[in-house]
Formats: sequence, C-alpha cells, structure tokens
Amino acid sequence: MENQAGQTPKKNSNVIYFLIVVVLALLGTDVYLYLQKNKSDTKIVYQDDEKNRLKIELDSLEAQIEQVNTGKAKMSTEMRAKNDSLQSKIKVLRQELAKGKLTAAELGKAQEDVKQLRYFVTKYTADIEELKKQNTSLTTERDTLKTNLATVSDKATTLQKQNQDLDSKVKIAQALKIGSANVVAYKIKSSGKEVDVTRASPAKKIKINFTVASNTLADKALHDVYVRVIDPTGNLITAGDSGTFTADGQDLQYTYKTSIDFKDDGSGYTIDWVNPAPPFQKGTYTVLLYSDGSTMGKTSFSLK
Repeated sequence: MENQAGQTPKKNSNVIYFLIVVVLALLGTDVYLYLQKNKSDTKIVYQDDEKNRLKIELDSLEAQIEQVNTGKAKMSTEMRAKNDSLQSKIKVLRQELAKGKLTAAELGKAQEDVKQLRYFVTKYTADIEELKKQNTSLTTERDTLKTNLATVSDKATTLQKQNQDLDSKVKIAQALKIGSANVVAYKIKSSGKEVDVTRASPAKKIKINFTVASNTLADKALHDVYVRVIDPTGNLITAGDSGTFTADGQDLQYTYKTSIDFKDDGSGYTIDWVNPAPPFQKGTYTVLLYSDGSTMGKTSFSLK
C-alpha cells in the first residue's frame, strides 16, 4: 500500500511535465508562424516599396529624356534611334512593374534593367548636350559668316560704286574738249566756188573750224563728233535722216554726225555742213559739238 501511494505522485509529475512540453511546443509553433507571417508581410511591403521606387525613377528618367529632346529635330538619325530605343525600354519596364506580385528574380531583373537604363539615359543626355553645344557653335559660326559676308558684300558694293564713279571721272577726263572754235557761213557759186558771207539769204553752208585741247588721257584714234545747230528761234535744225546719241546722261537728236582723227598734236579740224531747206534766216545760231558722251564745247555765228 505504501508503495502504491509513493508511485502516484511521481506519475502525476510526469503528466505535468508532458503538458508543459506540449504547451511550450504550441507556443513555439505560434511564435514561428507569427514570425513567418511577419516576414512574409515585410517581404510584400518591401516589394511594393521597391516597385514604387522603380516607377518613380522611370518617371524621372523619362522626364530627363523629354527635357533634352527640345532640339530633337536637329538630331542625327543615330541620336533619334537612341531616343526611340530608350523610350521603348521604359515602356517595357513599366509593363513589367504593372504586373501583380513579382518574384524575387523578376524584381532583381527589373532593378538591374533600371540601373542599366539610368546609365544609358545619362550617356544619352550627355550626347544631346554635346550636340546642342555643337549646334550652338555652328549657329555662331554661321551668323559670323553671314555678318562677314554682309560686310564683304557692302564693301564690294562700295568698291563697285567707287569704281563706277572713278570710271565716270576717267571717261570725263578722257573726253575731247574744244580749244578754240569759229563758224563761217558760205554761199556756193554756180562754178562751185565757196565765198564767205555774213547775210542770211545767200548762205548755203557753214564751216565749223575748231581745235581740240591737249588731252593725254584721250585715245589717239577716230572719235565720233555730233553737231547740233540751233536756229535763232531756238529750234534744232535736223535733216530727215538725223538720229540720236547720248551725252551728259541725256538722249539727244543731232543735226550732223562726223568723226575726227585725234592725235593730240594741236591739229585744227573743219566740219562742213550744208543747210537743208528752208534757207538760213537772220539772227544768231548756236553750234554745239559733242564727243565721247559729253559736250566738247559750243560757239555761235550771226547772219544779217
């Protein structure tokens, strides 16, 4: 009896120990499950945060690309291809990140892709900035060239005008000028002999006698001489075949045209001119001579 009573307390103690172990095991299981759940929740939260971070970075990279694309129209074909490639990569990454839950491998790949994309965008931005600098430099050089061309053009215009002015001055300096001149009227007898007269009624022709002032610039050659005879009433006397010429910037009609051989040796010249009908009238006539595009000089004569 004493032996049985001594075994009962020992048995009860074993049961209690067993229960304690069971309780501890249950508590350990609960703690393990809690930790695993917490770890899983933390992992999900981490993935969501990382996805959001990657999306924000993609937004930043896309904005960076748009900012440097201001001069896209001036890009080379290669630069436009790079731009399109980067835009395509961003679009693909956005689609990947828009999926539901990403595995650790997918998230890692996305992180690596964004890292590479950041490198390419940075390089692309640097290339665009360099291209803009080159374009700015070229624009400056172009504007400088335009300014230089305008300056050269202005100088050329000025020189052309100066040359024209000089040419005009040379032509004026080369033009023949009368040294001395006089006019004598003549009547023509039936025998053909010419007799000088001072009355209008018998006069049939005039002789214009003149010398040419020395001119070392003038060509020693034949020079056309145009004669204009103005009657006492102020009218130009012309024949039916009279033409026109240009002198002193004007188109003029002439009375008579001839030429002289200028040698710059002081020689005298005579121009004979027969008056067409009607005959001479009383009064003073003016005779003007022209050559080389300018007036040589003038003289006059009177008939009674």
